[in-house]
Amino acid sequence: MNNRNYLKNPLGICLVTTSAMSLFTTCSSVEKAAIKPNIIMFLVDDMGWQDTSVPFWTKKTPFNERYKTPGMERLARDGMMFTQAYACSVSSPTRVSLITGMNAARHHVTNWTLQRNASVDGKSEVLSYPDWNVNGVQPVDTIEHSTYATLLPQLLKDNGYFTIHCGKAHYGAISTPSSNPLNCGYDVNIAGHAAGGPGSYLGLENFGNAEKGGYTLPWGVPGLEKYHGDSIFLTEALTREALRSLDKAKTTGKPFYLYMAHYAVHIPLYADDRFYRKYIDMGLDEYEARYSSMVEGMDKSLSDIMDYLDKNGLTDNTVILFMSDNGGFSLRPRAGELHTHNKPLNSGKGSAYEGGIREPMIVKWPGKVQPGSRSNDYLIVEDFFPTILEMAGVKKYSTVQKVDGRSFIPMLLQKGTTARGRDLFWNFPNNWGPTGPGIGATSTIRSGDWKLIYSYEDRHFELFNISEDIGELQNLAGKEPEKVKALAKKLGEYLRSVDAQRPSIKKSGSLVSWPDEAA
Repeated sequence: MNNRNYLKNPLGICLVTTSAMSLFTTCSSVEKAAIKPNIIMFLVDDMGWQDTSVPFWTKKTPFNERYKTPGMERLARDGMMFTQAYACSVSSPTRVSLITGMNAARHHVTNWTLQRNASVDGKSEVLSYPDWNVNGVQPVDTIEHSTYATLLPQLLKDNGYFTIHCGKAHYGAISTPSSNPLNCGYDVNIAGHAAGGPGSYLGLENFGNAEKGGYTLPWGVPGLEKYHGDSIFLTEALTREALRSLDKAKTTGKPFYLYMAHYAVHIPLYADDRFYRKYIDMGLDEYEARYSSMVEGMDKSLSDIMDYLDKNGLTDNTVILFMSDNGGFSLRPRAGELHTHNKPLNSGKGSAYEGGIREPMIVKWPGKVQPGSRSNDYLIVEDFFPTILEMAGVKKYSTVQKVDGRSFIPMLLQKGTTARGRDLFWNFPNNWGPTGPGIGATSTIRSGDWKLIYSYEDRHFELFNISEDIGELQNLAGKEPEKVKALAKKLGEYLRSVDAQRPSIKKSGSLVSWPDEAA
């Protein structure tokens, strides 16, 4: 065994070569076990289930034909698509669930956050809304009206990861610790702050900041001053900065966790000039062309990141998880009939219907996940917390919060499912502001093929069999009273078990009935 040379490939795996034979053997099993994968969580803002050329249904739809997302197609070829992946119906609840592993009914950040101690709930003639956690999630227990939790990036950092936040944060209100992702366990923060949307997507407009080189609360995007006055689009600026941070990560000798959280495709709708003209030439309305260009710009970011991994020999040891934070936006300034931009799903962002909560999701895990595979098992956004930790090999950890999420690795490996025998729950005791189908104060349960929605305002139920009626067009509550009672009982018991909040009736001052009390 003379003349042995030890080499290290770009993934950090030691190889042994001998001059006597062209034989490669790996290092000890102990050393192999110590190799942690890089992890990229690619989260899109307000992207609907249909906003892609990848069909997450049983067939392609006109929307799948409209959008151009070759990056997502590539990722789907290399990974597993999930056709029934769920989030909350608006942004902050989803992002808090992802970073804590908690269901929104438990963490009480049930609407979107912005100003400290200020609720964004709209007005109602019937309901008064509860005192929810308007200041978001926090890494400390000293902030009023907030949820104190052990956060995912901090756990990863404590276990040897170089952690990068890029894009939208929206974890906590202005002036609270979590408005700065550096306080949440990230080594690097690129453009993340309290607000959930940008003042502008254009470098020529300083990304919503009033002055070149400045920072204007609440909507100006911080930290990208080098691009102020430039013709660059926000999505591209974020991508460039993310790749620079990956260059830095390589120098640390640590695996990296990149939380790539684009502001796109959240309003305001701007034309990404790299792609806009083709959609105008297709005959789309100006705002639909803008939206489509933003979708393609987001997808170009995904492709650029995958190209970077290939170029730097990182592909085989990097997990990519793709997800959206809520259903697609289907209100003005979108053109055409409102609440139809996610069809065959009903409604859109802010709604308890499938159009508000069902998301496009893909996971690539080289050597683990079968390329081109598909899972029809359902899961929910808090499941990412234990899944990512398991991928990272973090087995022993403690949290101050109770984690509701379940690892979906059995589905990824096709060795089982965490969906069987499991119910999913949503609680939105709030007023998002807009009106439309399924938009309002509701609580919801998905149990197998059945879904029950309970309206807090008028205490009525809607029951759907999702496998037979994906568009939620036939309310079966009148035909299936026993099923309504059974699901209402499960829903009510769960809500009480997590100390969920509910609105009160203005006229009487009494709390609205629990679902099982109204059934």
